[in-house]
Amino acid sequence: MASLWFERAWIGNRWERGVRLRIADGRIAAVEIGVAQEAGDERHRAGLPGLCNVHSHGFQRGMAGLSERRSRPDDNFWSWREIMYRFLDRLTPDDVAAITAQAYAEMLETGFTRVGEFHYLHRDPVGAAYADPAEMAGAVARASATTGIGLTLLPVFYAHGNFGAASPSPGQRRFLSNIDSFAALLDASRSKLAGDANMGIAPHSLRAVTPEELAALIKMSPAGPVHIHAAEQVKEVADCVDWSGARPVEWLLDNAGVDERWCLIHSTHLEESEVQRLAASGAVAGLCPITEGNLGDGIFPAVDYLAAGGRFGVGTDSNILVDAAQELRALEYSQRLAQRARALLASEEAPFVGANLFARALDGGAQALGVPAGLAVGHAADIVTLDFDHPSFAGADDATLLDRWIFAARTGAIDGVWRAGVKRVENGRHVDAEAIAAAYRTCIARLLA
Repeated sequence: MASLWFERAWIGNRWERGVRLRIADGRIAAVEIGVAQEAGDERHRAGLPGLCNVHSHGFQRGMAGLSERRSRPDDNFWSWREIMYRFLDRLTPDDVAAITAQAYAEMLETGFTRVGEFHYLHRDPVGAAYADPAEMAGAVARASATTGIGLTLLPVFYAHGNFGAASPSPGQRRFLSNIDSFAALLDASRSKLAGDANMGIAPHSLRAVTPEELAALIKMSPAGPVHIHAAEQVKEVADCVDWSGARPVEWLLDNAGVDERWCLIHSTHLEESEVQRLAASGAVAGLCPITEGNLGDGIFPAVDYLAAGGRFGVGTDSNILVDAAQELRALEYSQRLAQRARALLASEEAPFVGANLFARALDGGAQALGVPAGLAVGHAADIVTLDFDHPSFAGADDATLLDRWIFAARTGAIDGVWRAGVKRVENGRHVDAEAIAAAYRTCIARLLA
């Protein structure tokens, strides 16, 4: 049994002093508070639970920086999507494993210890099924094993190109399933999981599934997370209204039985009634502020949503830039820019923005990925330590420590990361960073040659 001792640790969404965590078989066996360091304890200044990354497309890390050139006057999400389709056309399972491992190593280095992989790349480059339906899911699982990050695999059901069962485009040929082939994919994917990895389902969006297919998918997976893209784009909302008479989130709330196991990714464009109803449903809003900013999606109405008691988690989505603190920072800053005010995602009960954002993202992210949140007995030993020699922590107290990390620390603030009790990040770098980056560089050089 290993033991870590902290001057302060985030327990039950607040700082406690003199904390010892005893770790056995990858889980926290004991939490002792208000105790002195003992011989054999590994000492640290500050410890946090790792965050859950609720939404990732790991392979898209390989195209980061390749879509920033203006290609037409109306560049937007839809033109970016065409670039993405061209990039993924050439990817092999080994490519996906190498690229995704790089993304996962970066996630661990920045404080994410589990990832929800919204996995839709199922077929070969010409759109034919692999002999193993979960060939690509296996590549994702290999990336998780290589880096050590916790995995919640979310196989994506994608059958149509737009609302009303429109035919898919050629660029979507690698994503496609029907109900029978998706059932086979789920069965095959389960065999790829190891350790405490778990699995949910991900109907891609209301564009890509019919109501009948969505109902069948929910019956196919009666427990575990359900993730879906919803209301990311204004055009998507307009198309949904044309098809159904309702907006995407409105339609889901009216027809899909949305509850605590659902995570609605983005939910950017909401009317006030949808804000209130989504908050009341108990579902999690899966927010990806860096990607949403990069794609020009819009700004989620976080102030009203949190005031209504809404739950959220953060994700890295396109992995254009992987950084847990920057996702939280971008969420707050987007609200400040929209409302021309400060300290908006706080309250009288939780006046410090950083602590409030972290606590809510911790709880909401864990809910979205179907795992328990925080440092507690029986939970996975997913632990992040902060480097108190970092200049941003000079003179830090408990009240402002998370504000300093999220808003002021730049890089280097995280010292170590344990995932299931194994130290995966030391002195700010993944322990296998060089080998993972070498494989990534070789892969990208070949793809872009």
